[in-house]
This record gives sequence, structure tokens and C-alpha cells, in this order.
Amino acid sequence: MKLVLGRDDLAAAAVSAVREAGTEPERLDISPVHKASRGFVNASDADLCEVAIVTVLQAVAHGKPVLLLPVTTLGRHQHQTLVTLGRLSVADVAGHSVGVRSWSQTTGVWMRGFLTESYGVDLRTVDWTTYEGSHVDGADDPSWVQRAPEGAKLQADFLEGRLDFGIMGNGLPSDDRIRTAIADAHRIAEQWSRDQGFIPVNHVVGVSGKAAAEHSAAILAAYDAMRSVLTATAEPGPVPLHPVGFGALRGAFTKAAAYALEQGVIPQAVDYDELVERTCAALGVPPSRLGG
Repeated sequence: MKLVLGRDDLAAAAVSAVREAGTEPERLDISPVHKASRGFVNASDADLCEVAIVTVLQAVAHGKPVLLLPVTTLGRHQHQTLVTLGRLSVADVAGHSVGVRSWSQTTGVWMRGFLTESYGVDLRTVDWTTYEGSHVDGADDPSWVQRAPEGAKLQADFLEGRLDFGIMGNGLPSDDRIRTAIADAHRIAEQWSRDQGFIPVNHVVGVSGKAAAEHSAAILAAYDAMRSVLTATAEPGPVPLHPVGFGALRGAFTKAAAYALEQGVIPQAVDYDELVERTCAALGVPPSRLGG
């Protein structure tokens, strides 16, 4: 059984649990972890794989055999990911250029959702540029979003002034000129999560339909092991940074799905209860077994 997990502690726990359940595990070394998503979604190159929350939504919307195992491997605030070099602020986004690695990148979906919901931005008034396609075959950018020329890099275009804003999380370059477009972004982000009751989750765990059918006991054991690690290492705060279980992930998935639909990231609505039912049916367990 092939596993792709970015966090060493979660990977070690999952590998041990899978082996104890009677299935031989193999942890695939793929870094950064998002590079495993395309092969997992489109070709089932892995059985259990860390994936972005929007990748799960797109995969389901496009009929890929991907199931959600409700474990958060990366939870973080997102308001600080809209950055600029100049004197512009979030109030100036309309009518200016913004670059994002991919239209389907989860960080971008969250940030654009904040722009529309909290700051009244009409996304079609923004000059959007993307640099990569989706991890999911068949998913395309909206017609009003342009793709950068072959070979162009988001970080270079941003630092050299060809973009007014960039949306960047882990890919943010180190440069003293960079500042967040939202003033006091971390405080705003924390307040948003308190108001919503959940963190804007980035990465979760996906399972292939084939693996669920063949290795259900091992997958459930991996879930239990990862849940134990995240429970033991939980960070203090008003909302869990790494929620585990279907109930705990409902808010983040529902909000992300609504944002993704509004932004043309997914072609039709994805119902969270259907995600839960698909996983539970494949693994042969009730939702309560996975924190439902």
C-alpha cells in the first residue's frame, strides 16, 4: 500500500499502523507533497495521499475515484497570503493584476473567497494570471483568467513588478520589500476563524477507491494513528488548527466548496454529506467511525 504524507510524524504513525493491520506499506518520497496530487487523482499512483482540500473537491466534481479521509495534515490561516511590494492594499485589488500559482490552488480559493465575501471585490474586475493548470484532468481555468507565458515564474513576475499583487503561501520569496495587502492580516485571520468556527484548511488525506475496497482495515488503522498524533500535538487556540473527523471538517469543506463553485473552480456543487457517504460506503463503516 503506497502512502504519500508530507509530515514525518504522521507518515511514521500511518506506516506503522498499516503494517500492524497486515498490509505492507511503502511511503513514497515526493517533495513538495503537492507534486503527488496529479498522479494520485488521475492514475491512482498512490493509495493514500496528502492532497489539497480543493483537489478533493475538483476530483469528486470530475468523477475521479477519490475519497476523503477526514484528517487535516496542513491547517493554517490564509489572509496573509495576499502580498504586494508597493503602497497598494486590499482595497485596490479591483482593476489591478494578481498572480497565483494555479486557479485551483487552495490558498488562492480561500483568499479570493475572502476578497469577495469580506471586501466586496468582483473577481472579474481583476487582471488574474495563473502559472500552472489544475492537478485534476478536465479542470480548466475560467475564460476570464489568463495563463502566463511558458517559462514565466510567479515569484519573478511579482518581484520584478509585472504583478501588483501575488497570492503565495509556502512559495513566498524572502524579500524585505514584501508586505501583506491586508493590514494586520494575522489578527484578521484569527478573528475570521473565531467567527466561522473553523480554520481555512489547506491539506487533508485522500484515499483511492481501489485502496478503500482492498485495504479498508489498514486505512482505518492509519486514520486512527494520525488522529492520535494530531490530538497529542494539538496547538492551543479558539479553533483546532488540524481538525480530524467528518464533523470537525464540515465547516471548512462546505465553505471551500461554496467558494470554489462561485469562482469556477468546480463545474457543479459538491455536497459534503455525499463525500461522507462515499467514503463510509467504500470502507464499510458508519460516519461515527470517522468522527461523523
